[in-house]
Amino acid sequence: MSIVTCIAPVNIAVIKYWGKRDESLILPTNDSISATLDTDQLHAKTTVMISPNFKEDCIWLNGKEEDIKNIRLQNCLKEIRKRSQLSDCTNNWKIHICSKNNFPTAAGLASSAAGYACLTAALAKLYKIEGEDISIIARSGSGSACRSVMGGFVRWYMGSNKDGTDSLAKQIVPASHWPEMRILVLVVSDEQKKVPSAIGMKRSIETSTLLQYRIMRVVPERANKMQQAIIEKDFKSFAELTMKDSNQFHAVCLDTYPPCIYMNNISNSIMNLIHSYNDAVNDVKVAYTYDAGPNATLYLLEKDVPAVIGILDHFFPPSENIAIEYRRGLPVEGIKPSQDLLEKLKFQKYPSGQLKYMICTKVGDGPKYLNNPQDHLLNNQVKAYTKHEMTSMFPIEPTSDEAIINTYGIIFQVFNCT
Repeated sequence: MSIVTCIAPVNIAVIKYWGKRDESLILPTNDSISATLDTDQLHAKTTVMISPNFKEDCIWLNGKEEDIKNIRLQNCLKEIRKRSQLSDCTNNWKIHICSKNNFPTAAGLASSAAGYACLTAALAKLYKIEGEDISIIARSGSGSACRSVMGGFVRWYMGSNKDGTDSLAKQIVPASHWPEMRILVLVVSDEQKKVPSAIGMKRSIETSTLLQYRIMRVVPERANKMQQAIIEKDFKSFAELTMKDSNQFHAVCLDTYPPCIYMNNISNSIMNLIHSYNDAVNDVKVAYTYDAGPNATLYLLEKDVPAVIGILDHFFPPSENIAIEYRRGLPVEGIKPSQDLLEKLKFQKYPSGQLKYMICTKVGDGPKYLNNPQDHLLNNQVKAYTKHEMTSMFPIEPTSDEAIINTYGIIFQVFNCT
């Protein structure tokens, strides 16, 4: 038995990916650029295990068994096994996969990107794949996952080859390049979105004339400007490009027929508040971006976090439910805004609880491997496997579930460490 556990980061795009030129290979219609968020605050965690005694491939996602025959998942497994350095016999062993996120899934927070990047990184180590560009394999599961296999700021090049071999992600700068950058994730809703991204993209490609204009006339120049702003740490240019690209992406979604509406009234209000705040301080201090969901991601510099937190707390006060951890991630304290600033903003104050919670994080590194056996997610599945299948390997006849676990516990301690 072999087992690997990995965590991988969320990435939030500042130049959006929306639309495929090839559905089966997941090849995008334009380049995209993102920031990799620190895994200490947001991550997917995946354990993969292969054994000659597993009767079939299985996957559990956030505590529920899912369909292992999912096409994208099978694409990942196919690409991994094709490149595997294991012996032919071992390569054919069945696999068990268990994955969970420490953030809302399918709510517009790039959960599929983190999940498939994590799965790919774990599988690459399990199958002893070295020297390969695993961003291409991750892309076969979820397009934006290719950006989560590395840290810092990352650009996914759309490529031009029909087989997709040049559609891959490359790091622009590492996380250490812009240590002052901070990210606030404002969770407006943790419910699953009504129109999945894959369906929305396909619908936009088929019906949106604005998307075609964006692909041909806007993104190529904008992506180059964004890359330069990141390299030069030019926050004002970075922020303006980020907001413009988010706005255009959602304009494309509205231009789609039938339209894909991902933002809600609170999303729009946060957007308006950010513009009001930047105008009031006569500078571009904070930028917003929205993926395919209602939750806002704010980019700002570390020195401006307390003031922005104070503004958010004033106009979107936290819920009074003390059972909910409202402020998560990096420890931050807000500064109460002055009366003069509030008068300049002229913004409506909302009832408490409009934001479920907020996460403060920073730019971080790519996937990490966890070597402590206690970190493995498949431990419970190991016990089930022991109970139902292990007796065929070791012909002992314990008389109870507890006896089974006690009998084979030492064996599995050895397996978990190998």
